[in-house]
Amino acid sequence: MSTQSSAKIREELDHPIVDADAHAVEATPVLLDYLAEVGGAAMVDRYRRAPVKRQFLLDPADPYWTKDSGSWVWPTRNTLDRATATLPSLYAQRLDEFGIDFALVYPSEGLFANQLADDELRVACCRAYNCYIADAYRPFADRMTPAAVIPMNNPTEALDELEHAVRTLGLKVVVLRSYIARPALTADGPPRLDLLALGSDYDYDPVWAKCVELGVAATFHSSAIYGSRAQVSNYVYNHIGVLGAGGEAICKALFMGGVTHRFPALNFAFLEGGVGWAVSLYADLIGHWQRRNGERISDFDPANLDTDLFMRLVSRYGDERTRAHEVTLREMFSRPQPAIDNPDNFAAVPMRRAKEMLELFVDRFWFGCEADDPVTVHAFDRRANPFGAALQAVFGSDNGHWDVPDMAQVVAEAWELVERQIMSPDDFRDFMFTNPLRLHAGMNPEFFTGTRIERAARAELVGSR
Repeated sequence: MSTQSSAKIREELDHPIVDADAHAVEATPVLLDYLAEVGGAAMVDRYRRAPVKRQFLLDPADPYWTKDSGSWVWPTRNTLDRATATLPSLYAQRLDEFGIDFALVYPSEGLFANQLADDELRVACCRAYNCYIADAYRPFADRMTPAAVIPMNNPTEALDELEHAVRTLGLKVVVLRSYIARPALTADGPPRLDLLALGSDYDYDPVWAKCVELGVAATFHSSAIYGSRAQVSNYVYNHIGVLGAGGEAICKALFMGGVTHRFPALNFAFLEGGVGWAVSLYADLIGHWQRRNGERISDFDPANLDTDLFMRLVSRYGDERTRAHEVTLREMFSRPQPAIDNPDNFAAVPMRRAKEMLELFVDRFWFGCEADDPVTVHAFDRRANPFGAALQAVFGSDNGHWDVPDMAQVVAEAWELVERQIMSPDDFRDFMFTNPLRLHAGMNPEFFTGTRIERAARAELVGSR
């Protein structure tokens, strides 16, 4: 740990620090009051009974068998910090101690709201949460701004809540659900995972367009709690990599589905999962495009195989057991293969050169990284990343959650990357200030108007033009 305090480090920097991903730990009784106002007492009862709220129960007598996604998740030894995450006035008072100039505050329990399967309950919970969080943080808008939760099971509900959250409540940040569990197509089939941007049941382009219209970045804070990360007995097993996997899934779908091509003015962020997966995905997409783009995919057309030549080589080089199947092999390779309507998997991403990834991937995506994550430095490794790219990593404290034992030490923990000389001061500036600024002010130039960092934000935006 750095020997300097977070406040001292901030004092010596020539730029503000923006926390792109802090967390509110909601006052649940107050939140339920808002839900009662939105949907009545019956809606509150439905919320209490919702399966997503029972995932914390591992009582063997409970017949509801589910993943262990929440064993002792709230920090309790540091009572001051625990209260800070719940009380906005206390949080605002302590930000200078934390070395943070401005914080974007994401939900905790509120992240469950847009996961609920009950359509009426999901919409009501998102509306109630957004009203609650807007009221709670409005008095502290010069230092903090909260994120609205947007339901995404269909475009209509998403559009309705985007309009209400931004235009009616005045919220400037939105967090979208990144995948929807759809019903199986057949009675005995598996549920389907709809990643919204690729092969979806719905056209979500109106949602992306609405984000552009409203001037809000499309941010995601989703966990991939499915597949191998749905064990019933071990929270840590499920948690490791879960946010990175969730971010990768929607990021890859947005790119392959052509969303960044169709909406070049929309910024996207994937929070708390780090950037290691994104460094790998960026390079992997380039490699796949170079081998399997529309002009190269015919290299794999089965009709191109010279069966006669192949069989001559079998006769010459095959071992005895292989040569014994020459007739079968010839029939196998001569048999016409099923036609593929569109073999070009990159059809929605009409690139002519791999370097266009800089515009379609690097310029459009931001990646939330925690202070104690040394892998963050790879975002800025311009020698290793294709085309000299620096991915847009943004600092997220994760204040309020269990991996932050002391809120006052988070900025100091991030500064260790500079002290260890594995991140330059310039890259640290991008990580802590410039990148989160571009993420949100790039959508809404007035995002930081009226905040403590308004002057610094305006100067940075003018200087970057």
